[in-house]
Amino acid sequence: MTFKDDFADLEPRAAKPKPKDLTALGVAELQDYIAGLEAEIARARAAITAKEAQKSAAEAFFKKP
Repeated sequence: MTFKDDFADLEPRAAKPKPKDLTALGVAELQDYIAGLEAEIARARAAITAKEAQKSAAEAFFKKP
């Protein structure tokens, strides 16, 4: 194991990807693209809901009487 391996998790995260070029897409392709984005948003919202439920459960468990 090298020094670099020890600190690999401290490396900065990759930059945000550039927005997709929409000019070459047709209407149907844009609608498919939007549907995919909406599905990803729904998945992210579900993950947030699950994490909030876990946090609430933990706070209830560790709450002082």
